[in-house]
Amino acid sequence: MDVFIYIVCPIFNVRGLGEECCDMRGLLGFLILFLLSKNSMHGQEIANELAKRRGEKPSPGTIYPALKSLRDARFLSEVKEGKTITYSLTPRGKKALEIAKRRFSRTFLGVLT
Repeated sequence: MDVFIYIVCPIFNVRGLGEECCDMRGLLGFLILFLLSKNSMHGQEIANELAKRRGEKPSPGTIYPALKSLRDARFLSEVKEGKTITYSLTPRGKKALEIAKRRFSRTFLGVLT
């Protein structure tokens, strides 16, 4: 049986494989993992990058719960410098992103054609 946890970035076990990744029903976690695969960033940088891609900037009430969920799933590590927290992908987060990219491609490959 698959276990689903729905917070901001749902996490699930892929049936029979024991691999965890972000549920594709909510793309915020996927986008955060993708952005952090390019560079480590703090929350404001993530929000700015999301704004460039989505056309509107997500609120702190959207970004920070998602980051907490991803951190709690051990997909992110954080480094605190004063009041600034910089987030990076963990090896587990990199694996989750690869799984999520495969699922995204399988789901949306033919949408634009």
